[in-house]
Amino acid sequence: MRYKARSIDPAALALAQAPELALVVPTLNERGNIEPFLELVGSVLDGVGWEVIFVDDDSRDGTAAAVRAIAQRDPRVRCLQRIGRRGLSTACIEGVLASAAPFVAVMDADLQHDERLLPRMLETLKREPYDLVVGSRYVAGGGLGTWDKGRAQISGLATRLSRIVCKAEIADPMSGFFMMRRGVFEDAMRHLSGHGFKILLDLLASSPRPVRFTELPYDFRPRRHGESKLDTLVAWEFGMLLADKLVGHLVPVRFALFAFIGLLGLGVHLLVLRTAMGVPTLSFAAAQGVATLVAMTSNFFLNNLFTYRDQRLKGWRLVRGLVSFYLICSVGAVGNVGIAAYVFTVDNVWWLAGIAGAIVGSVWNYAVSAVFTWRGK
Repeated sequence: MRYKARSIDPAALALAQAPELALVVPTLNERGNIEPFLELVGSVLDGVGWEVIFVDDDSRDGTAAAVRAIAQRDPRVRCLQRIGRRGLSTACIEGVLASAAPFVAVMDADLQHDERLLPRMLETLKREPYDLVVGSRYVAGGGLGTWDKGRAQISGLATRLSRIVCKAEIADPMSGFFMMRRGVFEDAMRHLSGHGFKILLDLLASSPRPVRFTELPYDFRPRRHGESKLDTLVAWEFGMLLADKLVGHLVPVRFALFAFIGLLGLGVHLLVLRTAMGVPTLSFAAAQGVATLVAMTSNFFLNNLFTYRDQRLKGWRLVRGLVSFYLICSVGAVGNVGIAAYVFTVDNVWWLAGIAGAIVGSVWNYAVSAVFTWRGK
């Protein structure tokens, strides 16, 4: 299917320049879906001043180029390409901020959301006192389509967990298909965490006032092109979103996770230190040095896998990151060993000396690694 922009008369061009409705569509390797998506959207929004903002996370299949080629023919189509950043929630946030439309819809490019619901969503917002209209799979008339039992169970579990932080009694807080008044987004935007892949849940949990909403049923359709983005990273980001809404007002979630891994590293440190202390030829300072190196290495890989998963280092960047972690934290390691050795000479208690040294090293490690080791591309 090839998308063909219709000829636009002056009145329609004015609508295109001042759209009433903006569709924000995050993309990652969705080239094959762009033209079919626009065909379907254009067929149901006839007479509506609309624009589509594709927020592309630097797809390698040419998605951004495909969108720009269409945008040359149709001013209602725009591409916002992000370099070195990924994430569905932040993509949606940036897409909404890039538009001036009074009504904004968020939906996926994979054709699984039913575009035929868009006119009804818009009409509901115009006529009823709602802030938000959600396309729901869990109200009467909606469905999960061809999902297997396992995926349906995972979705149900995520929905139940989301109610821990959600401020609204909503059937489908995990929906990625909704339309809102611009004002409800602007009220919440400075409180949004940007974690995870479900901007609706973030919006509902972050709004400073109760959001007036309604849910309209739709049946989730199978993907036509490309591959699903659901993986362990998505699950992890969902967990980070829940954690941010639970404790983020007290301490940054990334710092809390780094500290937790630091505690695990402390256990590794003490275990290695105790083992090394059993080697007759090693002094305490040498044993502490070995334990520090092992703990530092384990902390680096755990933080790369979990704390900085969205900035995860791979390939040669992983090697360079590990080397930089060693070099940058060498000052902390010197302080670690020095303080531990001093405490040991005073009290001769190996575990207390080990803890004192590890605390000094961990504080330094967090401060410098956030700036240098896992810096953005």
